[in-house]
Amino acid sequence: MTDAMRLSALALTVTALTGCASGGGEPAPVHTRGSPHTGSSSPRMPSAAEQACLRDVALETNTRDVVLLQSIPSPEGTEVLVGVGPRRMRWRCFGYDDGTTTVVTSIAEEQGL
Repeated sequence: MTDAMRLSALALTVTALTGCASGGGEPAPVHTRGSPHTGSSSPRMPSAAEQACLRDVALETNTRDVVLLQSIPSPEGTEVLVGVGPRRMRWRCFGYDDGTTTVVTSIAEEQGL
């Protein structure tokens, strides 16, 4: 599968999830970056936990401009860092493989803002 096909599949998956979660309207585009903890810069399909966090941060912040910055999987769940808006303000979320999330919080205060 080519990178373009992967990106298209990613966009369709996240668009469908976001459209369902927001109850209609125009779906939110979601951007991702390579996962810093793996050192990968090639696009990849976000896990169910990452998708859940992207969806819930987008809903919480009422914006469609969200970017997957980093994820750290663990046996308890996946800690996901999300950039929001053009300044990529950081949000933290804990996502799970069943599509649920907990602790959707802004960590902008930790950035000194």
